[in-house]
Amino acid sequence: MAKHLAQLLIAGVQVVGRAFAKALRQEIAASQAAAQRAGGGAAGEKHSAANQMLGMSLEEAKQILNVEELDLEQLQKNYEYLFNINDKSKGGSFYIQSKVVRAKERIDRELQDIAESKEKTESRQDANT
Repeated sequence: MAKHLAQLLIAGVQVVGRAFAKALRQEIAASQAAAQRAGGGAAGEKHSAANQMLGMSLEEAKQILNVEELDLEQLQKNYEYLFNINDKSKGGSFYIQSKVVRAKERIDRELQDIAESKEKTESRQDANT
């Protein structure tokens, strides 16, 4: 009986160990892919800092607000609709409503970073001419 119990325990540990190793490899690959998409360098650091500060990635925010591109008109329209439909007084979910607000804040931060980047580029071009 003890022999079978030991074999079962060893098999269980092996399965858990393999699953953990596979999950770790996937996380490392996802992290490297995210770093490449962020552009690396200062832009990547800025993108990563915004993700950390707001607790949400840009991709997640786009999914929540159901937008493909950073179109201000569509973004505002979807935000208002989702915010209103999830109003607690209308039987909605405060949790979902707060996720909608956080998603909007994350996208607003990205738009602000893009605008700052364009300003810096334009000022450098003006200084060089």
